[in-house]
Amino acid sequence: MSTDATWPEGVARHVLGQTDSTNAEAARLAPALSGPAWIMAHRQTAARGRRGRAWSMPEGNFAATLVMRPRERPEVVALRSFVASLALFDAFVAVSGRAEPFALKWPNDVLLNGGKVAGILLESVGQGAGVAHLAIGIGVNLVAAPGADQVEPGALRPVSLLEETGARVTAEEFLDALAAAYAAWEAIFAAQGFAPIRTAWLARAARIGQPITARTGSDSITGTFETVDDSGALVLQTARGPRAIPAAEVFF
Repeated sequence: MSTDATWPEGVARHVLGQTDSTNAEAARLAPALSGPAWIMAHRQTAARGRRGRAWSMPEGNFAATLVMRPRERPEVVALRSFVASLALFDAFVAVSGRAEPFALKWPNDVLLNGGKVAGILLESVGQGAGVAHLAIGIGVNLVAAPGADQVEPGALRPVSLLEETGARVTAEEFLDALAAAYAAWEAIFAAQGFAPIRTAWLARAARIGQPITARTGSDSITGTFETVDDSGALVLQTARGPRAIPAAEVFF
């Protein structure tokens, strides 16, 4: 399947047969960067997801990291998880020809028919008060999903693009679509800030207006998913009024 995506100008493209993890490869590459770079690997030997969890990667699935040297304050840099979510959404539409089965789950997952098809992991290295480099790691179940026994209890069922839509896409085809989509949203973020990103993200968000549970390290908060605020925090309407949650795991 061809996505007709044009590779973004000024962005490097590295495709590896195997690495430990693309985020680790990004950290090694970062000091020599002259501009942003995508690093994709067909196989990962030590892939990981959020909170240090292992990330299962069956053959034919997608793993890549965009590494860059951002100039903004760390709290602004972190908003690129929303930029990446929008890029993933657009890449899925480009390769499948369908938008309606996809939705975005706060803070950084993409859903397909209600199951998890992709996840994002942001890692940064600080320098003084800024960020020396940012790695946006992305994993996508293109052809196969890990079994239910490989995810934590209560987590959404993993699904794959092929099984749910019939769209068969190679990792490199998906990389081309994703890189083009990311460049377009990054340009909007750079020129206009978070406001248009937030609006676009909310238009594609899963479970707005419905009850969800956000679990932090020490607390579990249930409320109606109202919005995402200007800082990217989840806002729940609870029995005690609105509550802004900057970081949590969300359960439906």
